Amino acid sequence: MTRVGFIGLGVMGSRMAKRLLEAGFNVTVYNRTTEKAVPLVNLGARQAATVAELAGEADIICTCLSMPDDVIEVYTGEGGVLSVARPGTICLDFTTVGPKTSRFVARRAGERGVAYLDAPVSGGPEGAEQGALTIMVGGAKEAWEQVRPLLGVLGKTVEYLGESGAGSAAKVINQYLVAVHSVAAAEAMVAGVAYGLHAGKLYRLLKESYGDSRMLRRHMEQFVLPRRFTPGGAVKYVHKDVRLANELMDEIGLGHRLGVQAEKAFAEAIAAGFADLDMSAVIQPLEQRVGVVVKETECTK
Repeated sequence: MTRVGFIGLGVMGSRMAKRLLEAGFNVTVYNRTTEKAVPLVNLGARQAATVAELAGEADIICTCLSMPDDVIEVYTGEGGVLSVARPGTICLDFTTVGPKTSRFVARRAGERGVAYLDAPVSGGPEGAEQGALTIMVGGAKEAWEQVRPLLGVLGKTVEYLGESGAGSAAKVINQYLVAVHSVAAAEAMVAGVAYGLHAGKLYRLLKESYGDSRMLRRHMEQFVLPRRFTPGGAVKYVHKDVRLANELMDEIGLGHRLGVQAEKAFAEAIAAGFADLDMSAVIQPLEQRVGVVVKETECTK
């Protein structure tokens, strides 16, 4: 049986590892905070004590981490994946990083005869639970063909895009839209409430009009109107993502753009203390600026 290692058991990784266990895969898990592995161990996973222990035994290694530096450290640092992974091992990185990071790790992996695929995901915790993620894959096509059954357990839409970095490029472009749409929706709703419109009524009109967007619906229905900002995707991660997207835009020579303003808006939310709240909390500095609160029941200055 194919042995799968899964490193990174946060909001997304824990749900993805659970899907693999439920599908019958032989899964070993590792997380720096060891307590996060307990629910998966109770479902049949084996817990590794170190990254190296996991990587030395796995045929397929999955990582779902927070930041680009985490990916570099887990793969190329002392005691990292590439220090012990056997030739022929396939690595799947689900983390949102820039194409440069993916290409760097892929080169280092190739030197050891290991395949590395950048395979970032979109769809949030609910998509991970349901196996309905969108997965964007870059890297060697032969390796992609071998892991398609595994990816099919995790994703509804799984697309191979080309060489290393292609999946990461697609994901940060997606996150560019997430960030820009989030800020635009926040500005629109704050402006409407400041003008005296009822937030719930305004939202219901917008979602039936051309101003509708998935981010408008997500943020208003799940977080802003009910004033619950427990994160699916935190402000700090969307800020990281749109920063990476802006770097990509700079590389291709695209000048003045909305993403720069979106990055500033998320940075402002972090500075205001909202880094660990859901990305929809980017609305809160805007509310504070004009003295309103966007909520369903009562929306007044």
